[in-house]
Amino acid sequence: MSIQEYRRKYFTDPLFAWAQKALPSMSETEQEAMEAGDVWWEGDLFSGHPDYASLSDLKTGHLSEEEQAFLDGPAEELCAMLDDWQISSQGMDLPEEVWTFMKEKKFFGMIVPKDYGGLGFSATAHSEVVKRLSTRSVTAAVTVMVPNSLGPGELLMQFGTQEQKDYYLPRLADGREIPCFALTSDEAGSDAASMTDSGVVCKEMVDGKEVTGIRLNFSKRYITLAPIATLLGLAFKLRDPDGLLGGEKDLGITVALVPADTDGVTIGRRHLPAMQAFQNGPIQGKDVFVPLSAIIGGQDRIGQGWMMLMAALAAGRGISLPSLATAAACHSARVTGAYARVRRQFGISIGKFEGVQEALARIAGIAYELEAARRFTCAGLDKGHHPAIASAIMKAHATNRMRIAVNDAMDVHGGKAIIDGPLNYLGNVYRSIPVGITVEGANIVTRSLIIFGQGATRAHPYLSDEMVLLANEDEEAAKKKFDPVLMKHTWHIIRTTFRAFLRGWSAGILSPAPRAGAARKYYRQLSRYSAALAFASEVALISLGGKLKFKEMISARLGDVLSELYIVTAVLKRWEDEGRHEEDLPLVEFCCRSAFSRIELALKSVAANFPSRPLGWLMRIIALPYASYATGPKDKTVTACAEIAMSHGAQRDRLIVGTIIGEKGGPIAKLERAFELVIKAEPIEKKMRERKFEDDVEGARAAGVISEEDVNILKKMEKAVHEAVIVDDFAPDEIVGFIHYNEDEPPGRAGMSLVQSSD
Repeated sequence: MSIQEYRRKYFTDPLFAWAQKALPSMSETEQEAMEAGDVWWEGDLFSGHPDYASLSDLKTGHLSEEEQAFLDGPAEELCAMLDDWQISSQGMDLPEEVWTFMKEKKFFGMIVPKDYGGLGFSATAHSEVVKRLSTRSVTAAVTVMVPNSLGPGELLMQFGTQEQKDYYLPRLADGREIPCFALTSDEAGSDAASMTDSGVVCKEMVDGKEVTGIRLNFSKRYITLAPIATLLGLAFKLRDPDGLLGGEKDLGITVALVPADTDGVTIGRRHLPAMQAFQNGPIQGKDVFVPLSAIIGGQDRIGQGWMMLMAALAAGRGISLPSLATAAACHSARVTGAYARVRRQFGISIGKFEGVQEALARIAGIAYELEAARRFTCAGLDKGHHPAIASAIMKAHATNRMRIAVNDAMDVHGGKAIIDGPLNYLGNVYRSIPVGITVEGANIVTRSLIIFGQGATRAHPYLSDEMVLLANEDEEAAKKKFDPVLMKHTWHIIRTTFRAFLRGWSAGILSPAPRAGAARKYYRQLSRYSAALAFASEVALISLGGKLKFKEMISARLGDVLSELYIVTAVLKRWEDEGRHEEDLPLVEFCCRSAFSRIELALKSVAANFPSRPLGWLMRIIALPYASYATGPKDKTVTACAEIAMSHGAQRDRLIVGTIIGEKGGPIAKLERAFELVIKAEPIEKKMRERKFEDDVEGARAAGVISEEDVNILKKMEKAVHEAVIVDDFAPDEIVGFIHYNEDEPPGRAGMSLVQSSD
């Protein structure tokens, strides 16, 4: 008996039989989701041994001349046309001239190739535009997002027939068609398998001819752009009870294009998502007939709808909402840093209070890391990847960090951000947070089921191949192929265990790292925790098998480790790409130490709650023998990050990159003016304090302590600060405490207002 035969008889074949029972079974929907997109840097992190050479070759943040011109031209022009308070309080819709401008400048066709009349922008440019718009108006940003994300455009480009592309893509690019995508059923949210919307293959007379098509019945909700859409992308379960297509009766989830004016379609009513003004509403369809040619991709794509949706999301989910979240964080850093400098209590700027500094540091750190992760992810997309797991990480963790940053900004601003009106530059951002948290995959589900649940299968170097072989009906052929894969996996486990032990017990000192100057120590920790994740994952997969699918808290914590490693990678990459600015190191340190602290807590929690206590102890001994970053960032780092947010200069400019001041005389412009004057006045005030003339401007001038010019600066500063910190008030007859709907207006467009004059 040869060594291979001996190994198969006593090792491989018994393990094959055990694994068939132990590893999790997958539903058809789960299998399709697994096959959507591909694996990118998350695979390196999951391997336990990241390839930093490939990371250094990646170019981030690159825009072509044409893309930069669009950002500096039409995007800036559109931002200047937007008044978020007016949009959300007087009409609950974008002004007609804004809709016209967006169509003319092809904002809805950023992803459509130039051959079809679109702009053909890169993922980076697409993201930059969405981020820029998001700093001015959530409504405008979301309106632009949908046609460029999970709208029919992305699906058509990936899966459409040539005829469908030729007809629809030019119309989508120039705004002749306003698209929406109808996925969520009344009774099915994240559980698409329970979708009740149906399509039945049938024959019907159309213009005197018998046509084979689909009779659709559906009821959808939460559909963005639905009230004004002209073209619906529709997901439904297709059945062929009469066997007209010659195959199975239950054909699975399918996606089709349905013109909104098709008989039986009802649109126009609106939802109000967290009081945001973007168009969103329900769609119903009763006995809607469409030909088979309406199926995106034609008959060959029948039953592949869920895979198609996941593939489209793998790209779009990594761009749209992360860009909005980054904008919110950078905007929060800009206004909160400035406000903390100009707002005074007890005679000093509130930014000098350490409690405020903690909030400022979190805001600054989140703004820095989200901008880094946004650029990093877009660079991967621009290289042709469709990283499903990285996109899920970005969607869930970017929007969650947005919530933290905006909440901190609200806390620092206090009443300034609570009182609504034209002077409030945070309130509407705050109200929009639940939208980002919930849409395109609720964060709770994404964190607990998708990031590690799919990541373990997709990103693991061997598990996916093993699962395919275990499901193979030709068991003998599968066992033969399983043997070499299992051997590679076994050696991977041995190497991973050795790496995790060596790197963990040396506190990362023996971990590999590129030559990255002051950031090299963080790369070492990245390698350390990557190995720890790989080892902990192997223990969980081998010992729990299919039960791991139902241990959602363990899965979520392991997913958190993978997510933190991904974002830390982006932070280090950004620092390197921007030229290793030493003055930005406090931000890098804050982000890394915060992430490592969360990683250690997650790994400790996995070990402490692992069903097998001996394996939990083993996991802790090997993967995390002791914690190095349990306390998170140091106090001096927190103070340094807060100072960056409150100081003029290149550091702050890099931190708040892409944010918009807005119109001259607007609330942010007033705040920035006060910010500049406070900084200019502080040396003058210091001279007055030193000479015992605090708060005595006239005495200081008379004594020659300050000049006439100094007095003018102080007066301008006092006036500017007052204008920056005041809030709105209204006469009673200006306020209507409920949504008013004007029946004379077209359904779905305008006709709504929060504030109206009494007449």
